Formats: sequence, structure tokens, C-alpha cells
Amino acid sequence: MGLLTPDPGLIFWTTTSFLILMFLLRRYAWKPILRALKVREEYIEFSLKDAAQAKDEVLKLSETRRQMIETTRLEREKMMRETRETREEIINEAKASATREAEKIIQQSRELIERERQESLSEIRQQISLISLEIAEKILKQELVSEERQQSVIREYLDHVNFN
Repeated sequence: MGLLTPDPGLIFWTTTSFLILMFLLRRYAWKPILRALKVREEYIEFSLKDAAQAKDEVLKLSETRRQMIETTRLEREKMMRETRETREEIINEAKASATREAEKIIQQSRELIERERQESLSEIRQQISLISLEIAEKILKQELVSEERQQSVIREYLDHVNFN
């Protein structure tokens, strides 16, 4: 049972060794250990603050990125809409221009046809009048041999002529 009962010398030397060790540790090691713990604590606090700042910066960058994507999307939609509107305007202008050109060509064709018709009618009238004169001349030569017949044709013609 010697191990279970403490010997007073052992207690003295154990206590003395412990106290000397505590004195030496307190004198030479305690301050550097506390300083190292303090530095470690400050480093951890700095790291936590730095991590929080980095997190905030990442959130800001993420928000900025999201806004840039949204802005880009809106600009793209605007450009697409403007492109569609420009395309529609060009198509409508081309249609209107083609319609105006077609109407102009149709009008010119109508005017040309009317002019040619008038020229044809004028030419036909001229030919008819020449033919009529020739026929009238031949008839008159044959029928108006006598003076009495000439007078009768003149009176008949004057009766039928309308003096307006």
C-alpha cells in the first residue's frame, strides 16, 4: 500500500518542483504564451473581419454582376425591338415605294393609252373625213349635174343642219 499513502518528502518535493516550475513558467514563458495567444486572437479577429469584408465584397460583386446582366438583357431587348421596328419601317417604306411606283407606272400607261387612243381617233376621223369628202365629191359629181338638183341638195342639207 505504499503507493496509496503519500510520503511527506514526496509531497514536499512534488510541491516544490511544481511551484518552481510555475514560477519559471510565469516568469519566462507565461508572457510570451499570452502574447502569442493575443497575436493569434488578433489574427483570428482580423481574419474574421477580412472574411466578412470579402463576403460583403462578393455579395456586392454578385449584385453588380446581376445588375449588369439585367442591364445587358434590357439593352439587348431594346436593340432587338429597335431592329424589328427598323425592319418593319424599311419593309413598309419599300411597300409604299413599290405601290407609288406601280401607281405611277399605271398612270403613265393610262395616259399613254389615252394619248394613243386620241391620236388613233384623230387619225381615223381624218381618214373618215377624207374618205367622206371623196365619196361626197363623187356623188355630187354624179348627182349634181343639173342646177336644179344642186339647189335641192343644198336646201335639204340646210334643213337638216342644226344652228346652235
